[in-house]
Amino acid sequence: MQELKERIRREGKVLPGNIVKVDGFLNHRIDCKLMEHIADTFAERFDLSKVDLILTAEASGIALAAICACRWGLPMVFAKKAKSDNIEGGLYQSDIYSYTYKKKVTLIASKDWIRPENHVLILDDFMARGEAVRGLCEMVEQSGAELVGVGIAVEKGFQGGGDRLRAMNVNYHALAVIETAGENGITFRDDA
Repeated sequence: MQELKERIRREGKVLPGNIVKVDGFLNHRIDCKLMEHIADTFAERFDLSKVDLILTAEASGIALAAICACRWGLPMVFAKKAKSDNIEGGLYQSDIYSYTYKKKVTLIASKDWIRPENHVLILDDFMARGEAVRGLCEMVEQSGAELVGVGIAVEKGFQGGGDRLRAMNVNYHALAVIETAGENGITFRDDA
């Protein structure tokens, strides 16, 4: 998606450790118009007539998933990273390693909100090694629902998460795949 790539080139920052910072428009300060354009692009890549639930992980994926779900008239569920007192009944859960927080976390979602009859599209703002997406896929499998696909706004292609999904033949689309990120700037996979 050219618009997203241009924003990353113009406003993204590369921090030590190949950390790509896009929080000025994607996952801290939210450019809602850009998110709507991302939703429209995902709608071109996925057959939304086969989707009845959007799933993401807490926290930074929520804005993108919510805007997409609203634009498409679908419900959205986010897997939480901590159990709160208001979650009751059965839970789906998956242990993942959060590279953002440098620790193991457990994703949880109520069995009330992901049902065996659901057709689930996983969306997230950013993917590196793919741990959060792996955990979300595991939860869809636990529920007996059907995984329709996985959509990622920005993939750090050099960290392998997207390549693992591609190798598994998942219906996977990333809108901007970063091939390199360093002191010489950012290059995208289709630019390399």
